[in-house]
Amino acid sequence: MTSRPPRTSAAEPAAPEIGTRTLVFALVREDGTVDAGELYAVAEALGMTDQQVRLCVKRLVGEGRFTQEGRGRKARLHATADPTGSIAPDVEYVRHAYRQDQGLAPWDGTWHLFAFAIPETARQSRDALRDALLHLGAAPLQGGLYVSANAIGDIVEAHARHLGVLPSLTRLTSQDLRVGEETEPVRLAALLWPLRAIAEGHETLAALAEARLAGLSAPDRPTGTERLMYAIELAAAFTTAMRPDPLLPPELLPQPWPGARARALTARCWDALAPGEDEARGRLRLFSLYGHALTPPRPDPPT
Repeated sequence: MTSRPPRTSAAEPAAPEIGTRTLVFALVREDGTVDAGELYAVAEALGMTDQQVRLCVKRLVGEGRFTQEGRGRKARLHATADPTGSIAPDVEYVRHAYRQDQGLAPWDGTWHLFAFAIPETARQSRDALRDALLHLGAAPLQGGLYVSANAIGDIVEAHARHLGVLPSLTRLTSQDLRVGEETEPVRLAALLWPLRAIAEGHETLAALAEARLAGLSAPDRPTGTERLMYAIELAAAFTTAMRPDPLLPPELLPQPWPGARARALTARCWDALAPGEDEARGRLRLFSLYGHALTPPRPDPPT
């Protein structure tokens, strides 16, 4: 007997592509185990073959990431170390996004600039510092010069110190940034960051979250396997949308900004997907990781 296929329709938004390895990591439970029966069922719902799953499990065991007890769908995998790094959200980054959405992190008009000139002999460190700046949402102005609207200076300095290139890093702030003849902050943001592409990523996330919310409230409720599939899809889509987002302050973004709507819908959908207290035993580690990150902060009480 096969499980019923997931609901799809011509109008349903495309879900993100999920690799077999990512799926295994996403199904790690709080006790560090993966139930193979659950793994094969969710893989089937995602269109993966049993052969793909078997080969992936074999590789992960060979790499020493898991040990295996039993065989086939009755097997149980045991994580030998925390495998959630590839799927875990950056909680502080996500929480900052929700604070911005709620107007709790207003922009003070300050641009944060970073310059460095690191020789070719330290090319690896130079590339790592550049990658750290881009990951933190800074935009390149010209060779070795980057700008951010957020106060990321301490984080960048910590990276430079760790890489041994701190003497080559220059930090400064300005409220008078000019690129060519452009000085207006909103137009500068549109010039420096690919806002259209970022907005499209959030619109894709919002469409998926909206569709899953509708499915979760429909009379024909999704099965347990489908709910797991929805959670993994949502986590993957959220990561895909958030990864390129520099989290510019709302004051620099076109309004309404689709990122705020996408994050609000994702939080609602995650609440609907999260297991209840009676299901908490044996729940996926994924729910703890994203449940904490996707809970919008409450405004500070008035003093």
